[in-house]
Amino acid sequence: MASGTVSFDPRTALVVVDLQNDFADPRGSLYVRGASEVIERANAYVQLARQAGSTIAYTQDWHPAHTPHFAQDGGIWPVHCLAESWGARFVPNLIVDGAIIRKGAGGEDGYSGFSMRDVTTGETRLTELARLLSSAGVEVIVVCGVATDYCVKETSLDAVGLGSEVVVLTDAVSAVDLRPGDGERALEAMRGAGVRCI
Repeated sequence: MASGTVSFDPRTALVVVDLQNDFADPRGSLYVRGASEVIERANAYVQLARQAGSTIAYTQDWHPAHTPHFAQDGGIWPVHCLAESWGARFVPNLIVDGAIIRKGAGGEDGYSGFSMRDVTTGETRLTELARLLSSAGVEVIVVCGVATDYCVKETSLDAVGLGSEVVVLTDAVSAVDLRPGDGERALEAMRGAGVRCI
C-alpha cells in the first residue's frame, strides 16, 4: 500500500512515463516544471511495485531528427529526446527496473505509451506495451510521470480503452500547462473516462 492510496500486486503494473532528461532535468529542452519532484516519488512507487511482484514498465520518447512533434516540422514542440542523446536518456537518479517502451523511434506521431500513428498512412497500431502487460496478466495499470496533460493523459486513456482499470498517481505527475489549467483539465478528462486519480 502506497500512502494509503494504491495496492500493488502481481496483477498490477506500474507504468512510469517519460522521466527523461529533456523533460525532468531543468537543463532539458522541454523541461516540465515540477518534474524534478516527480522522480523521488516515482522511485518510491517503483520500490513498492517491485516488492509486490508487480510488472514495471517505462516509456521513453526516442525521436529521429525530424518528426511531426517538432516545431521545425510543423508541430508545436522544440526538438527533444533525440535518439541516443543526453536529452533522451532517463534522468540518472531514476530507478529503472523493468521493460522500456520507446515512442516515436520511427518518426511515428502520438503521446501514448500504448499506441502510435503512422504519419504517412494515418494507421494507428499498438506498441509492445499492450502485449507486455497482457501477457503478464495485468488487470490494473498505475501511471506516473510526465506530462499530465499529454503523455500521462493519452497513455491512461488508451489503457482504459484497452479494458484495464487505470489509476493515476497525482502526487507523481506534473503538467506542461501550455495554457494555464491544462493539467487540471487533463485530470478531469481522465476521471470522466473512468480513471481513478488519487
